[in-house]
Amino acid sequence: MPAISFFTESVRYNLPQKLKVKKWIKATIEKEGFELQELNFIFCSDEYLLGINQQYLNHDTYTDIITFDNSDVEKQIVSDIFISIERVKENAKTFKTNDFDEVCRIMIHGTLHLLGYKDKGKAAKTLMTQKEDEYLSYRSASGLI
Repeated sequence: MPAISFFTESVRYNLPQKLKVKKWIKATIEKEGFELQELNFIFCSDEYLLGINQQYLNHDTYTDIITFDNSDVEKQIVSDIFISIERVKENAKTFKTNDFDEVCRIMIHGTLHLLGYKDKGKAAKTLMTQKEDEYLSYRSASGLI
């Protein structure tokens, strides 16, 4: 049974509108021609995500998101996406938006990576940003959130 789940590690965070967020993420996946199997969003602290970055990616830097694609089958989504709530809050201040809209942007960013979009290089980053904006607009226009 396809599932999107939300967890926390080393931080207190309660994602608003969970059911609507699930519908939005699932609709995005399907719109891109993929099939959802299992997608876990783990909201955590900067330090927790830094530890994952160091252990699994050999990067010694803070980041807002790390996406692990665990799928063995093409066009199927099986993943764990770790999101630093501290970075989300900082990003929201920087980009002058609210925490919920920023966490949605980060969540769709990670999902887009699973759908094959990259953000290395100018052209890829531009396309990724366009897709983020498209699906954030879709979220509102479709009444999903």
